[in-house]
Amino acid sequence: MAPSELMAERRDSDVDTRSVALEGRKVLVGITGGIAAVESVRLLRELRRHGADLTVMMTHSAQRVITPLAVEWASQTPVLTDWSPEMSQLDHFDGILVSPATRQTIAAHVHGILDTPLQMALSAGRGSRTPTVFVPSMHGSLFDDPVTDDLCQTLQQHGHHVIWGPKEEGRMKQPDPVSVVAELCHIINSNIASRKRVVVTLGANRSALDAVRWIQNTSSGKTGWLIAEHLYRMGHKVTVVAGDYSHDPSFPLPSVHHEVTPDGMLDVLIELAESTLRPDAWIHCAAVLDYCVSAPSMEKVKSGSEEWSIQLSRSAKHLDELTPLCEGSTRIAFKLESGATDEQLVERADSLIDRHNLTAVVANHMEEVHSQDRRAIWVPSEGEQMDLSDNSSMAEMVEQAICG
Repeated sequence: MAPSELMAERRDSDVDTRSVALEGRKVLVGITGGIAAVESVRLLRELRRHGADLTVMMTHSAQRVITPLAVEWASQTPVLTDWSPEMSQLDHFDGILVSPATRQTIAAHVHGILDTPLQMALSAGRGSRTPTVFVPSMHGSLFDDPVTDDLCQTLQQHGHHVIWGPKEEGRMKQPDPVSVVAELCHIINSNIASRKRVVVTLGANRSALDAVRWIQNTSSGKTGWLIAEHLYRMGHKVTVVAGDYSHDPSFPLPSVHHEVTPDGMLDVLIELAESTLRPDAWIHCAAVLDYCVSAPSMEKVKSGSEEWSIQLSRSAKHLDELTPLCEGSTRIAFKLESGATDEQLVERADSLIDRHNLTAVVANHMEEVHSQDRRAIWVPSEGEQMDLSDNSSMAEMVEQAICG
């Protein structure tokens, strides 16, 4: 099919699917009259990227900031702008998002004032304990008013969630849509019974040569962040232990440890394994150095010499050290090989599973890391292996394994 035909089939309102975190979930979005309502188009499209079934309500004040037509285009659903005989605001929803939430809207909800369809929906949601998220937007002086803090504390006492953006240019800005939607996904899905505590390692390790130089494995951290983000959106409690990385996460995760050395990373992992709330699952994505510099110089080595001999020593294998501490946990490791056949790669993955009692291994040919045809091979301890076409299918398979 010609590119022009492909473009003709795709509407400008279409979005790409990024996850199934909100698939089948009915989400009510309330848009109130803050100037941040102009961000609603981006927010609604991001919700659709994760499969949300949207209902959208706008207050009269919001309609003075952005038109219902623009909101309907972004949400691809009719927008409720006033009272209607259908009383759609009393429908059941899996989650409610009020963004932006003016202080007037927050105060009216806290005090039970039902002067708009949105306020009636919020009150009904409070009664049915529907997960509800407020994203306040206001001038800095209103944020600093102690009454604002009292109102937001009352929201949280009612079981609601409040997401604040950064304070910039004299006002509380909106968080970016990706962060807001990720948090909403997490809040809605955290009610699922099979949610787990998960540790994800990612990025590269390094070992110092001298005060300014080091050796380091190659890893952008992209795969690890993608898996961690997917698990967080699906409601799991995710802790990331990150080495050095060049690919930043798309939104800030709440629990991230940074350790670039193999020993430093291992110390953090052992501490987590021995903690009171032990992880239920471990995803070993980090590119851990197999060899470290035996005697690094504490000063910068002068560059005048023709040669520089460096002795390397084998570093501790993280899988070896953690195996006795992780009994009963789901454990998924990554195996990267070059110059191997599929059969050889799978054999080595099976050997790794047997040696460390792993749940599965994601086996990669180095030559296929950036392939458009196949991203990796999923090798489980039980069941059949399968090809993973891309990072999204990889993240979904990891999540399925964690949930059992």
